[in-house]
Amino acid sequence: MPVNKGNTVDNDILIPVRKFAQCTAVCRLPKSAVLCGTKADSVPLKQLADELKTAGVDARSGSKGAATISVTREKGVDGAEAYRLEISPGRIDIAASADAGAYYGVQTLREMIRAHGRTLPVCRIDDAPDFPRRGYYLDCSRGRVPTLERLKALVELLAHWKINEVQLYIENVFTFRKHPLIGRGYSPFTPAELLALQDHCEKHHVRFVGSLSSFGHMEKILQIPKYQHLGELQGHQGYPGGTTLCPTDPGSIKLLGDLYGEFVPLFKAADFNICGDEPWELGKGRGKRRADKIGVGRVYLEFLLKIHRLCRKYGKRMNAWADIVLDHPELLGELPRDVVMLNWDYDPDGRRIPRSHEITDAGLPLVVCPGTNAWNTHGCRLKMGMENIAVFAREGMRRGAEGMLNTDWGDNGHRNMLAVSLHNIAYGAAQSWHGRGVRDEGFTSRFCAQTFGVRSAAFAQAIRTLGSRVPHHSPTHRSGNFLYECFVPMVDWGWNAYQGGLDTLPFVDDADLKRHGAALGKLRWPDGRLMRSRFLAGMIEEFKIAAELDALACSRCRVMKRVVAGGSPRAADVRAVLEQTRETAADLRRVWLLGNKPSLLRRHLDGLDFVVKEYGKFL
Repeated sequence: MPVNKGNTVDNDILIPVRKFAQCTAVCRLPKSAVLCGTKADSVPLKQLADELKTAGVDARSGSKGAATISVTREKGVDGAEAYRLEISPGRIDIAASADAGAYYGVQTLREMIRAHGRTLPVCRIDDAPDFPRRGYYLDCSRGRVPTLERLKALVELLAHWKINEVQLYIENVFTFRKHPLIGRGYSPFTPAELLALQDHCEKHHVRFVGSLSSFGHMEKILQIPKYQHLGELQGHQGYPGGTTLCPTDPGSIKLLGDLYGEFVPLFKAADFNICGDEPWELGKGRGKRRADKIGVGRVYLEFLLKIHRLCRKYGKRMNAWADIVLDHPELLGELPRDVVMLNWDYDPDGRRIPRSHEITDAGLPLVVCPGTNAWNTHGCRLKMGMENIAVFAREGMRRGAEGMLNTDWGDNGHRNMLAVSLHNIAYGAAQSWHGRGVRDEGFTSRFCAQTFGVRSAAFAQAIRTLGSRVPHHSPTHRSGNFLYECFVPMVDWGWNAYQGGLDTLPFVDDADLKRHGAALGKLRWPDGRLMRSRFLAGMIEEFKIAAELDALACSRCRVMKRVVAGGSPRAADVRAVLEQTRETAADLRRVWLLGNKPSLLRRHLDGLDFVVKEYGKFL
């Protein structure tokens, strides 16, 4: 096959392919096409038929001999997720040795149809992934609990990007039958919802891996009077029972036993994430005597081994965040060899990233865990997230990691919308499938074109603007998340500094706030009514509210800077930001409920209502 070195196939699709050879010839799809595959290919072939319809091709099922596009099984294709895609002048053939590979071959063809329409380049693609585990981790416990419909649509998009694992971060948002107080008031998931999501994941070759906080980050449970006595240090971090289970209290593992008994058996996947990160009070309260005797690290290990026995009871391979073990590296040699260490760090220069080798050197399985960097911000730290993901993906390949899990958190109420994470979720998918083929240049434009069907330069620029930050020169905060944090009350009309980055504000120029707010107000977003699905239409609305929240934050920060400086803002400015706050609150409520349960929405709205009343003191 004569090769065209222009590589247009690879350049036009979002998730890079491993090997391709391209001719100068083209394949002109007829107006009526015949699709042929096995019974197991019914889901991707339905997706393909819908894609073809959008391109003006009417597709129907038929026999292999008459097929325009055929999907077959071939033992010679090496790897369960590998495939070969051949586009000839008169037909298209996808071959794979297993169902997952066939599914991914169809996804690549769908991308090519989106890029080229009915006239496809003649080429051959041989493709397979870098990592066996290519995961996405969604925080569902800090405020935003997605509806089942939203999660199903998200799974389909993730699978299209060849992500094959999904985890939902759950602290308390599950309806436990034996412990009904847990999750009450947080719009928790039901067992039926998780089982339905698991069924949907299976149709799209996605493993649904369970995840449950089991040591630290237990504050939502420990604040319930019935469970406060199980906390390591009462009242720590402002929570009645603290945030960490007391590892020396037999009641702690008994509670986990009850929770695991209802939760863990729901999941078919062999892996289970017990979390175990950031037990901030460990060894400082009720377990201090034991910690003083054997060391904080060994107290942690003792409790981890108890949780490991729970996992083994249900036939699960324990996964756990690696931060505490890396703080006490002497523990690495004492962990059971089947414990998967999830090494996380969300800064490109994070100190734990280069320490990944300590995990593999100890003979333990490794999964590298970067982050979208979309939390504590309305618009995502776009560039920082991309750098973090790329660095960690390279380190994972270097150290023989079995996977990459791209994390997406919702700290401080989860006002950050799913839409602002999508770009870096897609970037993580590309890096985990074939990292060496990822090109940062033009990635945002390809994301807009392939995901939303929008080739407008204005859309890509809007995402980049929303994902940028207001310039500042703070010596302590690199991320500068004051636009997210600024909706807290002003204290005595002074500055409530040192709360999640609020001390950055004195280092920000008023002119920069004004300029950024104006730029956000001028962003041009696509018409959601033109999107191919209700899910994508909802994402457009989420982009809009994210920009609206950041623009409002710029206005509020300008008012707060004047108050901090000892002045009094003009009444006209206060009235303007007051009205802006009311409008944004109404829009936030509407957009939140498009794809999320009520959960903690009321707290956000009450906070904005307090802000409105607070401005009244200046009028």
